[in-house]
Amino acid sequence: MIRKNSAEVGSTLRWFKSSYSDSSNSNECVEVATALGAVHVRDSKHADGPQLAVARGVWADFVTYASGN
Repeated sequence: MIRKNSAEVGSTLRWFKSSYSDSSNSNECVEVATALGAVHVRDSKHADGPQLAVARGVWADFVTYASGN
């Protein structure tokens, strides 16, 4: 895991919500941004709050696990 203050990286990342996010309930959304060395995740309700950053390979493993494939 990579830990950085959101002010250090937040303004340079391009964030997007999952196509699976429920637009009728904005309280249940996360946003993801990719960078060269990491994938960043944040709570869309607290864009200036903490972020989780993981190596791209770790993110790929998580997505595979979460999708059940």
